[in-house]
Amino acid sequence: MTTSGTTNFNPSLGELTLHAFNLCGIRPTQLTQEYMQSARMATNLMLSSWSNQGVNLWKVSLVTGNLTTAQSVYTVNSSVIMILDAYVSTTQGTTTTDRIILPVSRSEYASYPNKDMQGFPTVFWFDRLISPTITIWPVPDTSQGPSTYSYYAVSQIEDANLTNGQTIELPYRWMDAFAFGLAHRLSQIWAPQITPQRATEAKEAYDIAAQQDTENVPIYLSPMIAGYWRN
Repeated sequence: MTTSGTTNFNPSLGELTLHAFNLCGIRPTQLTQEYMQSARMATNLMLSSWSNQGVNLWKVSLVTGNLTTAQSVYTVNSSVIMILDAYVSTTQGTTTTDRIILPVSRSEYASYPNKDMQGFPTVFWFDRLISPTITIWPVPDTSQGPSTYSYYAVSQIEDANLTNGQTIELPYRWMDAFAFGLAHRLSQIWAPQITPQRATEAKEAYDIAAQQDTENVPIYLSPMIAGYWRN
């Protein structure tokens, strides 16, 4: 058996766009600048939609910053869509200890009577503004040693452009879902008669990719039954 021996398949947005138009029954010789403009807009709107539908594992990164005594609010990069796990690290001598901090809602944070209370942080509130921030409580007290905060951030997918053979910031396992998803969106404009069929195919391809875009780890459930028994 002779195979390529490579794993470099990563078509440009232009190539994927031509394929998506083919799925709509539109051949490359029919395409004009108007077609390509609609494809660029449809691509970026679809990537925006995907960011809202779940955690894109390839866009998760660890962000770390220094905590400052009496400072509770810290800026977050505007490309961050959501914050997953977060923890605070304290260094004493040569030992660094990490402690998880949990997310709270705006309403729960508002209920705290003393928002300036200092201590070891236990919770954070992610304010999802255009210029987002993270508020840590209790307010950090770094007198025991240097402290940092860290969180796993899900960021938006980079912009997609058709110029200079640019590719899309997608892993290999999402290419099929992208092609069918873009074909569905383009069919709404250029081939509405086949939109229902493209919609079904796009959903099926997205579901397959989304099911695989998870961490393959076991889940342990430990029910608390102490309350069912009386002494």
